[in-house]
Amino acid sequence: MLQTVELPLWLVILGGLALASLTLNRVLVPSVRWVLRARVNRVLKRANESLRLSIQPLTLTKRQVLVDRLTYDPQVMQAVREEAAEFGEPREVVAERAARYAREIVPGFSAATYFLFGVRASRWIAQGLYRVRLGAEALGDIDPDATVVFVMNHRSNMDYLLVTYLASERTSLSYAAGEWARVWPLQQIAKAMGAFFIRRRSDNPLYRRVLARYVQMATADGVTQAVFPEGGLSRDGSLRPPKLGLLSYILQDFDPEGPRDVIFVPVGLNYDRVLEDRILTEAEVDADGRPRFRASVWTGLGFALRHVWLRLRGKWNRFGYASVSFGAPLSLRDFGTDQPEALGDALMERVGAVVPVLPVPLVADVMLRAAGALSRAEITARAGVLRDALVEKGAHFHLPRGDFDYAVEVGLRGLVRRHILRCEGDDFAVAPEGRDLLAYYCRSIAHLPR
Repeated sequence: MLQTVELPLWLVILGGLALASLTLNRVLVPSVRWVLRARVNRVLKRANESLRLSIQPLTLTKRQVLVDRLTYDPQVMQAVREEAAEFGEPREVVAERAARYAREIVPGFSAATYFLFGVRASRWIAQGLYRVRLGAEALGDIDPDATVVFVMNHRSNMDYLLVTYLASERTSLSYAAGEWARVWPLQQIAKAMGAFFIRRRSDNPLYRRVLARYVQMATADGVTQAVFPEGGLSRDGSLRPPKLGLLSYILQDFDPEGPRDVIFVPVGLNYDRVLEDRILTEAEVDADGRPRFRASVWTGLGFALRHVWLRLRGKWNRFGYASVSFGAPLSLRDFGTDQPEALGDALMERVGAVVPVLPVPLVADVMLRAAGALSRAEITARAGVLRDALVEKGAHFHLPRGDFDYAVEVGLRGLVRRHILRCEGDDFAVAPEGRDLLAYYCRSIAHLPR
């Protein structure tokens, strides 16, 4: 019993590895998993206690469960049979394609990623680049059992971060993200924060059925969503007509007599400077009507490095003001489901009504209408007349520091610094190379009644 037993070294190493693996799987991993789960549960508890709109169970369901539920949905399976019959493909092949679409669309929400990383990163980036202001907030008392859909104008890719940050005390948001975000590691981060990806230009019936059923499942289960009805960034600065894709999916499955209403909350965003403004205004349209942007990874990297260098030299300034306003909610149960075009128009009208007026768009409007150079006093006087006309009609005006003269100064400084305006003594004139950008910012408030 006490005799020495000789074993080959490889067998000792193999046994040690097996013992270490067993200890890891049976003791350490469950302990770490328990600690992480406890922390996530604490985050969820604090979030649901503080949020106006609590996180719904569907959002917390394991992603694979949602993928399977979507893949084997009766309507999706019917679409699989129809496509298999139409193209003569084996049903298993088409079903696998539907499953691939489901895996592509369904997010994998992580409360820890959203609240411990996403919201904090959004706040840090937004406040680092802009002076962020929350404009009007007319949310009122929304039924906690209703499904809330935030409907927003799309000015910049910063919209995602800005609204995530400003809405973080009210709810978590599930965004409809375009194909541009399907790159590593952005795709993984976006899905962990609840975003679902859509192929905006796909007309494949099977893909559209899978996407429609996911949107309808999320809506029926009360998941708070955020959509951009314009379908993409505004390339000329103006509000674009609504595209009814996602809205039509919601309408198709909505039961006015059901237990859950759908509440649309209009959200208006505006910036003193849109990061992508030159890329958007210089975009060319191909033969199919699709925009082609002159941008690359190197363009973005060069932009970032240039501003880092300015910051290191103490010459960097934030990009002015960014503001978000929330408008009066619209109940789908009250509005009805028989007029999707009218619903789209009504929502875009409400979104447009709460787009904030900021210093740069205000000064841009004045300068674009001027016949020639204007003095600082003339610009201030004309901007004052325009402000009064806009406010009288109900526009949401952001006044920095409560000082109108300072607001005009902020607008002039931002436009001169970017060579959109030229300053000659006390007179300001539009630079020939800056007219397109000036018009871009002017159009952001051109729809407002005055």
